[in-house]
Amino acid sequence: MARCLTLARTRHSEGAVTVPRDFAESAGFRSDLVIGREESFGAAREQLARGGSVLLHGPAGIGKSTVLRTLAAEYARTSHTVLRCSATESESHLPFLALADLLGLVLDDVSQALPAAQRTALESALTGRGESTLQRDGLALRLAVLSALRALAAAGPVLVVADDLQWLDPASAELLGFAARRLGETPVRLLCAVRTEGPETEDAAYDRHLRASPPDTRAVRLGPLTRAQVATLLGERGYADLHRATVRDIHRTSGGNPLFALELGRALAESPAAPRPGEPLPVPTSLRALVLSRLEMLSDEARRTLLVASAGARPTPALLRAAGRENAEAETAQAAALGLLATDPEGPTVRFAHPLISAALYAEAPAPERRAAHAALSTAASDPIERARHLALATTGTDPEVAARLAEAASLARDRGAPSVAASLGLLAARHTPADSAPGPDERRVAAAEDAITAGEQDLARDIAREVLTRATAPGDRVRAWMVVIEAAGQAIGEVDAVFPQALADAGDDPRLLAQVHYQLAWRSLVVQGDFAQGREEAAHAARLAARGADRRTELLALAFQAQCETLMGHPDAPATIGRALAEPQDPRVACHHNGAGSSRFRWLVMSDRLAEARATATTLLREVRRRGMAESEVHYLRFLAETELHSGHCGRALELARESLTLARDAGIGEGAGAMQAALAEAAGGDPGRALELAREAVRRAEEDGDAVYLSRALAALGHANLVAGDAGAAVRALRRVRELEAGAGITDPARGRWQGDLAEALVRTGEPAEAMDVIEVSRAHALRLGRGSVLAVLDRAEALVRAGRGEHRAAVARLTSARERLAGLGYGLEEARAAFALAELHAERPGRAPGAASYDEATRLFRRCRALPWLERVEAAVAARSAGPSPAPAATPDGLAGLAAMERQVAALVMEGATNREIAARLFVSVKTVEATLTRVYRKLGIRSRVDLVRLAAGGRTD
Repeated sequence: MARCLTLARTRHSEGAVTVPRDFAESAGFRSDLVIGREESFGAAREQLARGGSVLLHGPAGIGKSTVLRTLAAEYARTSHTVLRCSATESESHLPFLALADLLGLVLDDVSQALPAAQRTALESALTGRGESTLQRDGLALRLAVLSALRALAAAGPVLVVADDLQWLDPASAELLGFAARRLGETPVRLLCAVRTEGPETEDAAYDRHLRASPPDTRAVRLGPLTRAQVATLLGERGYADLHRATVRDIHRTSGGNPLFALELGRALAESPAAPRPGEPLPVPTSLRALVLSRLEMLSDEARRTLLVASAGARPTPALLRAAGRENAEAETAQAAALGLLATDPEGPTVRFAHPLISAALYAEAPAPERRAAHAALSTAASDPIERARHLALATTGTDPEVAARLAEAASLARDRGAPSVAASLGLLAARHTPADSAPGPDERRVAAAEDAITAGEQDLARDIAREVLTRATAPGDRVRAWMVVIEAAGQAIGEVDAVFPQALADAGDDPRLLAQVHYQLAWRSLVVQGDFAQGREEAAHAARLAARGADRRTELLALAFQAQCETLMGHPDAPATIGRALAEPQDPRVACHHNGAGSSRFRWLVMSDRLAEARATATTLLREVRRRGMAESEVHYLRFLAETELHSGHCGRALELARESLTLARDAGIGEGAGAMQAALAEAAGGDPGRALELAREAVRRAEEDGDAVYLSRALAALGHANLVAGDAGAAVRALRRVRELEAGAGITDPARGRWQGDLAEALVRTGEPAEAMDVIEVSRAHALRLGRGSVLAVLDRAEALVRAGRGEHRAAVARLTSARERLAGLGYGLEEARAAFALAELHAERPGRAPGAASYDEATRLFRRCRALPWLERVEAAVAARSAGPSPAPAATPDGLAGLAAMERQVAALVMEGATNREIAARLFVSVKTVEATLTRVYRKLGIRSRVDLVRLAAGGRTD
């Protein structure tokens, strides 16, 4: 009798652990490395930990067996007995096979515990007497399986692991279901997996297996992976060198199915050449056999119709008819009946049941048939971009007319905001361009690389540029290709230092080409050397060269860079340079680029305390770059908006934007360090301080690895702030001292650039170093006064108040804090205003002779709640709790007795009186459930009561004793 997996069993009383051999092999496998399954694991773990059962379900290849093996390896260690079976389709007709897998090796251990009739029936089934056993001794056999499981459970917990339930032989499935429904409190857990192809509400097989499971079984559906998870999976399995565009195609073709994605990745790794632009991925034989078996039942004409549909972007019956498929409706209906096509209730589009069917069908077709399908679609499609793409794929060899149409289509895609499509079309255009044409093939390849940069596909752009550099001789093509290589390096520009001498040599004395190189040298001065003055000089030189060469695009970029440097340096020419960068004529793409004049103006507005204008500017720029498909710029503008909302005290909105920016950055592999930095600040203000520390450390690490001096100081400032919020003033001082050193060395004098000075001064006060704190304040104040940075001056006054309070100058400290709070409120800095109110409350509470009541914290609580600044609210609550000196006098027997509570305590108590649950209270007050629980504990102590019931009695005016 065949076995898919073997089983071993030992007893805890013998000093051993029950682990099947294959479990032992995977015991070192960490379930947290099962990519994209964190939520599924959490749900399954929670169920198994409390003694319940789990049914994993999802389509073939989705990862059910991987999840099942990992969970089984984890929970086998806490089980006395582990029973396992795994069925296959070819064995599903053999009766009692799964039962033999489960109980065959433990029969001797349990047989003596069974009544004679049950023992005979079970032995008969396991020794191969077949279905007659179930027919003749049905009840005895059912009871025998139940009794056997109970006997095993009497010695300790039992874990039953069953994979591929859909292939279980009917006799074993019926017996397992009978026992599972009757186990009750017996310590037997089932961990099972079943294949389900359709939605769970429509899948009869899934419902049948769930009904056959224990009543407390939790069904956990495994869905498709996201693109980022597919990329991680491919990287873990050794396919990390694939282009992001290729990973995107793998994700689309696989439908997020991990097995399909890995097979596609393997096929690409083994393929001698990557697929050409516009061509589907190569589909390995293993997957073709899996998805194309039903194609043999199609007529030849229906198969040709599906081939045309697979070649099209959005095929409809009308398009198929226009492409010469006269019986498209009938032939697609035949395919739908076989499960190859899915019905689209929202439109007439012909949609394949799975993207892999389309890819496999196309890959299976002979090349002449594929070209014929594209030729038909090149005249049938209504969209000019689609027509050009099909024409290219129907044409072999070079053809200047086809190349020109593709170049026009690329330009149209660029204007539509689809730079990724433009890059693909540009490469097709280059492929069909004769070598002696003007523009030549290399010029078109460089244009495609530039489109790939805009789309955030840096690795593709880099490879195209390097291909051009291996053969191009025209200085213009070579310099543009060098610029692509530099752009693709992103913040790690120091890694391509060797490029600059070669680019300068290729540029010769051409001012247009020199301008491009010196613009990138400006970035190098800033990012690698951290020298803002040098960066400003290089940018100004680049702008002059570009003006001489009539290259307005590079001139505008250089002026914007110069303005950015001057703004951060506190240079008096910054407003004038911004004006020059905004002057007409403008290049629309530069105007909205994250390194363009719009971005420079945004930074100047933020640093000048013009938050409303900054928000409007960033919102407009974000809308435009989304329209144009400028992926990297979108990442930056989301981060800019998050920064503005954070300054304004809209912590919840800032957190949403920062998380969205970081997610996009991770998906595209661009700006991840900057995204982590801003997300850390947002988490520290409105989310999780622990997560803020993790993100800030990641930002510092990335900046150090990239040699990025610009973002290193920003990342360290975020780390210092996160440490301060977390209550570790010493760590905050260490991080922020490094920021001070870095910015002094870079020539950054404007304190509004990073706004870390107040945090450093406050942390120094808390670590007992007031003299250094005053030095930071005085130096920063001088620059802030010179530049008119009102919000910075107010924050510095708040920090100085802490120094004065430490010296015993209570009245002066209160005056500075009161003034600082009023000015911050007037400027719209909601979170900083709330921090000033908190400091004022702390000062009042510490005043000699003053009772340390909680009322002085009410205003800080109100302001932090308005900002949705959850970490700060928890700090206020901690401060109130620390200053509470025991229970208050017995309250009156009415809600007026709440008057002695702090504001938040009164609100929580009042909501309890209304009947709200802790979760409902947390949602209404924008705090965590943990904070609600801690607040209620203090309320009970102060009011001299013991429970929520006593609070409700207070509301009714009743007694609580």
